[in-house]
Amino acid sequence: MDAPVRRIPLRFSADSRAGETHTNLSAVRTDGEHVWVAGDETATVERLTAQRSTDGEVTGYAEQVSVHLADLVDMPAGGGEEADIEGLARNGPWLWAIGSHSLKRKKIRPEDSDAKARKRLGKVVREDNRYVLVRLPVDPATGLPARRVEVDGEELTAAVLGAHDDALTDLLDDDDLIAPFLGIPSKDNGVDVEGVAVHHRDDEVRLYVGFRGPVLRGWAVVVEVRPETHPKDPHRLQLTRFGDGPGEGERYRLHLLDLGGLGVRDLCPHGEDLLVLAGPSMSLSGPVRVHRWVGACAADGAEVVRPAELPVVLDLPHGRGEDHAEGIAVLPPGAHGTDHGEQLLVVLDSPAAARHTDDGGMLADVWDLPPA
Repeated sequence: MDAPVRRIPLRFSADSRAGETHTNLSAVRTDGEHVWVAGDETATVERLTAQRSTDGEVTGYAEQVSVHLADLVDMPAGGGEEADIEGLARNGPWLWAIGSHSLKRKKIRPEDSDAKARKRLGKVVREDNRYVLVRLPVDPATGLPARRVEVDGEELTAAVLGAHDDALTDLLDDDDLIAPFLGIPSKDNGVDVEGVAVHHRDDEVRLYVGFRGPVLRGWAVVVEVRPETHPKDPHRLQLTRFGDGPGEGERYRLHLLDLGGLGVRDLCPHGEDLLVLAGPSMSLSGPVRVHRWVGACAADGAEVVRPAELPVVLDLPHGRGEDHAEGIAVLPPGAHGTDHGEQLLVVLDSPAAARHTDDGGMLADVWDLPPA
């Protein structure tokens, strides 16, 4: 199997390392000289800034700034409970973040007796902060999100979906394909969001939500919605109904993707295509691939997407119980100060020991992105 063209360190603060954010990375997006990342054990998103050598080559990302979501929007359970952020998107003046929208089954601990292990495994919990979609305006002066930002005379506001009994999963309660899986925990092939992508087309915000699970007889799920500011509260989002064409009057479209039995682990826009990081839906190590969903952002109806429309772009390596690719982001040509074309930045969960640097960094992979 091919290897990445280079590995680059992401350096986190001592507090984040103590909280193991660096070993639980679940999402990444590039943003000029910065990258945004999130870990699945907090209710924060993190901004890192490129570090360059004297000849302009990026040698890593550091200078971490943590953004607490509860400081900007109403989180259902406040700031003390994790949000399990599993997807980030950066489009126009906005930074988007989405929780896993999943139930959680308790893990068996090594010290548990047989009886205790069985009891723990039988416990399924819902954590309300996981059920949010957050939209944050980025202040051009600081490059950081704020609760309110004025851009070109227009006030932009941080807003949330899922804090007022209006979660995306509530919308899917009556869906014949998804509803049966809403009560099943993630990693058991229950509902488990892992990835979000945003594309602006025809004056519309098109938002795509990737599902790690359920995988339905080998078919992965992507839900498309049109979020907008709630007319009665600028700090809430609502999902508007689709206009003319297929699905007219509905508030979501459900796409089915043949990823060869894999679920969606991340989504990333690339022109009018979507790059789809695909991996196992269950808690196991297995194939990891990047597919190109050709023309995804130009489609005007729910689709059944077959392999011919999902060519494999990259086969990524994986470890056994470690080094699981969780997030992808496109690096534009020359972004790292070297003579290269477009590349793909990949962050990993459960990193192998070799990814830990002596100065507390965590190595991410950089791959050459084949042309479309």
